[in-house]
Amino acid sequence: MQNPQEYYKDTGPMTALGAHADEVRALPTDLASLCEIVQGVLIHRDIAPWLYGLTLSEAQRDDGHLRPIAQMLARIHELDARPLTTARDVGHRLPSVCRHFSLMLCSILRAQNVPARPRCGFGAYFTRGKFEDHWVCEYWNAAQKRWTLVDAQLDAIQRKALRIDFNPLDTPRNKFIIAGDAWQMCRSGSADPANFGLTHIHESGSWFIAGNVLRDLASLNRMEMLPWDVWGLMEMGDDSLTDEKRTLLDRVAALTLAGDDKFADLRAIYESDARLRVPPVVFNALRNAQESIEN
Repeated sequence: MQNPQEYYKDTGPMTALGAHADEVRALPTDLASLCEIVQGVLIHRDIAPWLYGLTLSEAQRDDGHLRPIAQMLARIHELDARPLTTARDVGHRLPSVCRHFSLMLCSILRAQNVPARPRCGFGAYFTRGKFEDHWVCEYWNAAQKRWTLVDAQLDAIQRKALRIDFNPLDTPRNKFIIAGDAWQMCRSGSADPANFGLTHIHESGSWFIAGNVLRDLASLNRMEMLPWDVWGLMEMGDDSLTDEKRTLLDRVAALTLAGDDKFADLRAIYESDARLRVPPVVFNALRNAQESIEN
């Protein structure tokens, strides 16, 4: 089996670059420039009206359902044919969510032979006292020999509005809570599950955290799904979390946090349990529809 650093250099179904591979491989290699490039071609569809004065149509918002980076890159160039290094005006950026920012940075880093993976969890820097559903990118910092979190979504406008007091290129782990950490915090009683979710849609709870634990597990197995993709063990309410399911989620959460020495176990539990593994067809909860992940 590959070691983690080699495994996360390789692409999966969502990070294969497709027709724009050469352009991506020619991008700068410094992290700050890469985040600026990502921010110059993507716009968070829910933050757009609030911070950027941009009202999106439903058809525009629908671009947020794109899963693979190859489709994202194709759509980015449909909206504006100029090179990725040219920042678009906000009206010509691809409407996305946090997962897309993380996936794009991850895809670029992998193309540059840097181990990287999107992580699913919760941001502590959006709503005071709450932990909002969020994704960041994690890469292997070879110089410091550690995995480092990067929030590629936080441009200068968001940093000012949110009063960000840390460097998004090295996001502290008490600011972005990986889903497994959130699960353990709530299981131990040190945090309230009601504070983890999405404030603007009034959804939160242990079931929400559990879903993100499974999305994070999938991402660690190079299946970086949409935040609203549902499959297998995922449920839409705390009442569905039986003792058996909670025990399994305890094991999954621990493995997602365990470090590189448990990489083989992380891969094994994902591949061996159909309740955890991403199937060919998932349920898109926002569209209320079953969708093939190959489309």
